[in-house]
Amino acid sequence: MDTPTHEATSNVSQLHPPAPGGLAASMESRTSAIIFATRWLQVPLYVGLAVAQAVYVVIFIKELIALVLSIGGPDEEAKIMLTVLGLIDVVMISNLLIMVIIGGYQTFVAKLKISSGTERPEWLSHTNENTMKIKLSMALIGISSISLLRSYIDVDHSTSQALMWKAILHGMFLLSSIAIAATVWISNMATQVGHHERPH
Repeated sequence: MDTPTHEATSNVSQLHPPAPGGLAASMESRTSAIIFATRWLQVPLYVGLAVAQAVYVVIFIKELIALVLSIGGPDEEAKIMLTVLGLIDVVMISNLLIMVIIGGYQTFVAKLKISSGTERPEWLSHTNENTMKIKLSMALIGISSISLLRSYIDVDHSTSQALMWKAILHGMFLLSSIAIAATVWISNMATQVGHHERPH
């Protein structure tokens, strides 16, 4: 049998329901969890880049076979040089894909769960958004340099206008890389100043 005190307490709780703050906090927590989980939508993009990586492996093998078959043919030295530059170009693009796939996944999706005995690339241990920008810009400069060099070696099959635009594009990559490096340096300096000025 309920006591009068218990009945009075029950009546008060019915007249004054709990404040809506708890419900709002719960909805905010769930919304935050859903938004945070959207980072997994990037996984198919990285898987697609891995497929592109496999395509470049096939291209590399085909060009390597063409290199071997070109030995002893006419204009052997020029063809071998162009083919080797093409192979280097494929490898540099493949390296760019690896940096985007592995570095992007670890930076924006989740930490890679790698066993302690597995060898990790040296650059992966200090990868963040800023270092990714610099590494990607440097990779683009390397790819552009190889492409420009191939065009100059095979100048007979390139127009002067095409060479000019490739040189301009390469210069723009250089300027962009310098701007990115300067921006990252300023950002790091501002962060260090903020840490020093923060009261202990």
